[in-house]
Amino acid sequence: MERRRLPVATLVVGAVLGAVLALSPQPSSAQQPYYLYDRGEGIATSLAGTYVRNKELLVYTFYEYTRDTTSEYKPSDFGFSGAGDQDFFGKLTQHEYLLFLAYGFTDSFAMEFESALYTNATLEKSSRDTSNMPRRLREDGLGDTEINLRYRFLKENEYLPDAVAFFKTVFPIQKDKNIIGSQEWELSPGLVLLKGTPWGSFAGKVSMAYTSGEGKFEFGEYGIEYVKRLSPNWRVVLAFEGEQDEQEIIGEVQYALTKNVTIKLNSGFGLTKKAPDFAPEVGILFSF
Repeated sequence: MERRRLPVATLVVGAVLGAVLALSPQPSSAQQPYYLYDRGEGIATSLAGTYVRNKELLVYTFYEYTRDTTSEYKPSDFGFSGAGDQDFFGKLTQHEYLLFLAYGFTDSFAMEFESALYTNATLEKSSRDTSNMPRRLREDGLGDTEINLRYRFLKENEYLPDAVAFFKTVFPIQKDKNIIGSQEWELSPGLVLLKGTPWGSFAGKVSMAYTSGEGKFEFGEYGIEYVKRLSPNWRVVLAFEGEQDEQEIIGEVQYALTKNVTIKLNSGFGLTKKAPDFAPEVGILFSF
């Protein structure tokens, strides 16, 4: 039976929306169209509330902690015997130090690179697991590494949304690992639609997913995102994301220290059993 995590997520939603209603300024049409007030120019990247402009380089260094007390695993997949092909739920904790790069080649085409340069993960086996798997399985090293090509084929105006097609590739660079990195090729084409309004900027995402192990395309990641600028320095993001039976809600606060340096603080909260319980993140975004 799934644990109920909605009360925590509801508090986060209420807090963010309350801040938006209390602090939200009126858009200024003198500087830019109202539909660009909250996010500005640029192609939507895979980072929440983050956009890359023509000839701009984004460099984002960040740390992410993930705690998942119901991480599904199968001892036989790790090479351990004694439990057959039975699935269990263990406790997984991860510490990741990541680097994200994005460059806008034109105002329509951008490319991203993201890698968990160092990942430390520990999986504690279920109390019902009778296999010969150790009580704690620990791995560290290079984590998920991917590139993402993004093409804006429709630019937003007063009536039409921004439309961005993307193609993400995750590399199988950790074939000798079990709980960190990717062991198979992962390909994911998708589409993002964005539209600014006087009440904030809204976005929707949908994608397909292919893994070399499965050898077929399936319905992949999906989500919706809300971005609101509270002042020249402060911006908030609220997002819902899902993939198959994993769903989470994410809240983020962005503070611009200077024109080219932004601090980002966010956290994800799981809404379903197979989603991580808690995943806070902190990082600094540089623009060149």
